[in-house]
Amino acid sequence: MAIGAIGINNRVMAKYIDIFTDYGFKKIFGEEANKNFLIDFLNSLLPDTHIKDLTFKNTEQLPVTIDERKAVYDIYCENDRGEKFIVELQKAKQNYFMERTIYYATFPISGQAVKGEWDYNLKAVYCIGLLDFKFSDYTNEREIGEVVHTHTIKNQHNRQVYDKLTFIYLEMPNFNKKEDELETRLDQWLYFIKNLETFDVIPEIFKNQVVFKEAIEKAELSRMSEDALAAYYVGLKSYRDNIATNKTAKEEGLKEGEEKGIKIGEANKQWEMAKNCLKNGLSIEMTSKITGLNEDEIRNITL
Repeated sequence: MAIGAIGINNRVMAKYIDIFTDYGFKKIFGEEANKNFLIDFLNSLLPDTHIKDLTFKNTEQLPVTIDERKAVYDIYCENDRGEKFIVELQKAKQNYFMERTIYYATFPISGQAVKGEWDYNLKAVYCIGLLDFKFSDYTNEREIGEVVHTHTIKNQHNRQVYDKLTFIYLEMPNFNKKEDELETRLDQWLYFIKNLETFDVIPEIFKNQVVFKEAIEKAELSRMSEDALAAYYVGLKSYRDNIATNKTAKEEGLKEGEEKGIKIGEANKQWEMAKNCLKNGLSIEMTSKITGLNEDEIRNITL
């Protein structure tokens, strides 16, 4: 019954799915029938790859031994040249997220090993993270507001020494272009991803583009079965609950920090006042009465 209530509310509020839910993300980019959407998106992000076709692979990657940890991808696919693509949706900020993607990349790399004679010639691996948060560890101001962050293997002279392992992170909170500001195919996809749930009608820029019109039709809630809607709304509720929880934790953390700061500030004032009292010749007993510090604390003050 709770699912039904959520569904009714969201049918009024939104016409299309939210891609930042697991269901919405996989509905648009993770279905064999809709793989032309993923191909178009990846080609806009990686124009030099020229992907013609994709094959979806098993998203659960098993380790070599039972003692090792397995990896479960959101989307894992391979193009017609054998190049591998891992596409991950990350809704909440997570410690060591980059490390996790690096670990994930080891599976499609090691999986290319063949028995017998082999020259170690590897196919390219791309790890792409669609992020609903911003990283906070940038030291270069120019990076802070960028949407696309590309990481490759370079040497100490900043020369790329290996071009078959690429990590791309898309910080969606940094993408704020309006419809009339879209310049590239990638801009269009990022606009679609970020704003799909808010569309009332198909935006003008997409009306003559077959791929986007089809994607928007696939995302329409009224076209989904009752079971699919139930699954979607459960995911949507979970996504929104996570946002609310993170926001509350942040606000409480700031409040607690402010309270601690006030207490620390008040304590520092007490100590400074006590020092001044002692410097001016007041007794320990009188200093205790003025500052509120006990006499033992005052005796330990170094002037």
